Amino acid sequence: MKILVTDPVAGEGIELLRKHVDVDVKLKIKPNDLLASIEGYEALVVRSETKVSMEVIERGKKLLVIGRAGTGVDNIDVAAATRRGIVVVNAPAGNTRSAAEHAIAMMFALARHISQAHSTLKSGVWDRKSFIGTELENKTLGIVGLGNVGTEVARCIKGLQMHLIAYDPLISEEYAMNLGIQPVSLEELLKTSDFITLHLPLIQATKGLIGKKELDMVKPSMRLINCARGGLVDEDALLQAIEEGRVAGAAIDVFSKEPDTDNPLLKCNKVIATPHLGASTAEAQVNVSVAVAEQILTVLQGKPARYAVNAPLIAAEAFPVLAPFIEASFMLGRLGAQLADGQMNRIDVDYDGEVANYDTAALKAAIIGGLLQRATEERVNIVNAAIVAQSRGLKITEHKRSSCENYSNLISITVASSAGTVVVSCTVMRGQTHIVRVNDHWFNLAQTEGYFLLINHRDKPGLIGAVGMITGNADVNISFMELSRLKQRGDALMVLALDEPLNAEQCQEILTLSDVHSLKMVHL
Repeated sequence: MKILVTDPVAGEGIELLRKHVDVDVKLKIKPNDLLASIEGYEALVVRSETKVSMEVIERGKKLLVIGRAGTGVDNIDVAAATRRGIVVVNAPAGNTRSAAEHAIAMMFALARHISQAHSTLKSGVWDRKSFIGTELENKTLGIVGLGNVGTEVARCIKGLQMHLIAYDPLISEEYAMNLGIQPVSLEELLKTSDFITLHLPLIQATKGLIGKKELDMVKPSMRLINCARGGLVDEDALLQAIEEGRVAGAAIDVFSKEPDTDNPLLKCNKVIATPHLGASTAEAQVNVSVAVAEQILTVLQGKPARYAVNAPLIAAEAFPVLAPFIEASFMLGRLGAQLADGQMNRIDVDYDGEVANYDTAALKAAIIGGLLQRATEERVNIVNAAIVAQSRGLKITEHKRSSCENYSNLISITVASSAGTVVVSCTVMRGQTHIVRVNDHWFNLAQTEGYFLLINHRDKPGLIGAVGMITGNADVNISFMELSRLKQRGDALMVLALDEPLNAEQCQEILTLSDVHSLKMVHL
């Protein structure tokens, strides 16, 4: 077998590969040359420079695995690889320590004005009075995101005697407490932290997470560290807050546009910055290189890789039955995550009907993937589903019954959290996903894409019209509605499919209606 390496990776990984297979290293290969040569290789190793397009994947007739020596896989057409049965692997844990240490180093530098003092002294000025810093002991560090890097930051920081709090609704309270971290809401974290460090993926749900509204909540002495993704922070709002004295300073390693040497933040003397150096250590480069090499060899031996990022494989004989439920299971997890409040700690999955007679590992993986979609960049699949859930302290249990009272097949999940439990169920009819249950309420929601408003209320005349009046005044169209009531004038659930979401003020207006108990705005 032959492996092609087209981007710079540490020699240790290449040497590991060469002990088992032939390796060709062709750096800075042109796209046309890659297309011309890829047919002869079973594996391809890249970093961020090489673009592995659908055309490249289609030309790679012998390709079995593509390895990304790093975390993200934005430069790889994962969907095309999946369709071809090509495994895509990466190394999400290889630079964890490096990124964590860089965030901590930035916090120290920010607290003691090291960058500014260094520049002043280098310019020939001995100035001590302008750079009086602050100690970290007894200060509160707010960690936003307790994935691999956020957790490593918490572990490393323990000896500094800082008070650790964190916001991450998709980790269990027990997991956080075992790390010596107090889980809190984002609002509480913003209001009480002396330092805030971000460790989140940049996805739709986290883009612009820290903006003007959030910065208005913080203490004037708060210092922000972002070594995760540039788009997490509204850079204009941050600069304005610093210049107005509402934020004490910031340490930035990542920017919304990169490379960027003209960013206004770089001209602010209360901001220290580095050019995306979080993973730039010799050790991290070796770690990701070796991790990818090991996985490529594992795949070439016909075994599952630890960090496969694309869709799970399903046995040929089970495919006709299970394939329609993959998408349904992912949607079910996504719905459950949005309806649940508090800190998740346990997920129970129930399979009823014919689907229970098969290996449901792929369905379990899809459910976990939906649950964690807004919290991680990892594509959770049959290989790493249990690992990802375990790393977040989530307990997943499965129950199977070969018969189902009211459907030929039914999948249900119960999400248990510190705020209670949420139960959601779905089935597949004529190849289409149907949501059929939320908690005690049964109904039939055939449309499973778009915005949905779920309103818990007491069944009474006029309430539907009152809600419709509010959505009409907001110029938000209702495409259809489902209503489930337990009894006349009793508890009921109204589900509205909307063409666009209601904002917070409009939702609050509905909540003020008599006999409306609660509501949730979800996006599927």
